[in-house]
Amino acid sequence: MSPTMTAPAPALDAREAATPYPAVAERAAPARPAIIDCDLHNEIDSLKDLYPYLSQRWRDHLDAFGVRTPNSGYYPRFMDHREDARPPSGRSSGSDVEFTRQHFLDPYHVAYAVLQPAVLANTALDLELGAALARACNDWQVAEWLDRDERLRASIMIASEDPVAAAAEVRRCARDGRFVQVLFKGRLQEPMGRRKYWPIYEACAEEGLHVASHAFGAYGHPITGAGHASYYIEDHLSPAQSVQANITSLVMEGVFDRFGIKLISIENAFAWAPSLMWRLDAAWKLLKAEVPHVTRKPSEIVAGHVYITTQPIEEPPRPSDFSRLLDHFGAMADHLLMASDYPHWDSDNPDIVLPHTLPEELKTRIRYDNAAALYGF
Repeated sequence: MSPTMTAPAPALDAREAATPYPAVAERAAPARPAIIDCDLHNEIDSLKDLYPYLSQRWRDHLDAFGVRTPNSGYYPRFMDHREDARPPSGRSSGSDVEFTRQHFLDPYHVAYAVLQPAVLANTALDLELGAALARACNDWQVAEWLDRDERLRASIMIASEDPVAAAAEVRRCARDGRFVQVLFKGRLQEPMGRRKYWPIYEACAEEGLHVASHAFGAYGHPITGAGHASYYIEDHLSPAQSVQANITSLVMEGVFDRFGIKLISIENAFAWAPSLMWRLDAAWKLLKAEVPHVTRKPSEIVAGHVYITTQPIEEPPRPSDFSRLLDHFGAMADHLLMASDYPHWDSDNPDIVLPHTLPEELKTRIRYDNAAALYGF
């Protein structure tokens, strides 16, 4: 599919205008461009969805003990997904590939979508269980999602705190070319550049896979950079803190130059990127004797290896200021990727997410061309 192809677009009436997406049955005519959605969530209705892909040992274990994680917060209201995305079966939003196709992929002319599974493998304290859940999740993605829609591509779930098992899972899944990246949660036990995780990056480099860091998930640490917060709103704004720390770690530990990998920052916003590069360059100029293995400006490393999805998109009060922000990105504007975060409560509608003041050519790059070049679609 190409970005010039068209598909039906919905006409919103007054009743629908207050909702993120219109009802499926009431869509009508004008055309829309194709998009590549780099953050589409495929959800499980419960862990029992994974039981067909787990051994009896682990099914019994989950029935008796569940999954122990070090995470410290859960928000029932905000973890629930959009009701309009709930399939007729009553299962969780995003857990039915057929309904996802009807409600989102087809009407919004999604040429490709990169799946981001929400499973506890990354944060399971029992590392052996985490590895089993990761393997089951990946097999579930193949059977229940990839095999049922040719537009779908997937992220490899890993138990990141067991790098040897994670690297083995990367190599196993890489045999299926529909897996395009390896999924890390936004907060690991240690910063992402630490040598502990290098076996995973080595496997990614060997297999030609990208690395993705998705917002949230906290391996026992506070979700903010200042400690445990009182309110959800504080947590909701905090992922940008973590991804900047992880990018700084990856640069200063030499991971990007050693392994040549690309990092996709997902659901961490993006307005912070220019100022991070400015600060990295200034600090490196003063302190580069400490990191002699970093032989070029950090901004050059970031610009060559980091990609950022649009959701949640910063929306300045004056739309023209968004264009000024992108001017600071320079060539990094080619590293911005469209993302909906469907079907989460704060997902973005692809029709209206980009300011109308942007040039059409730039919109096309963000909607489609940048991701097509990154993933080879």
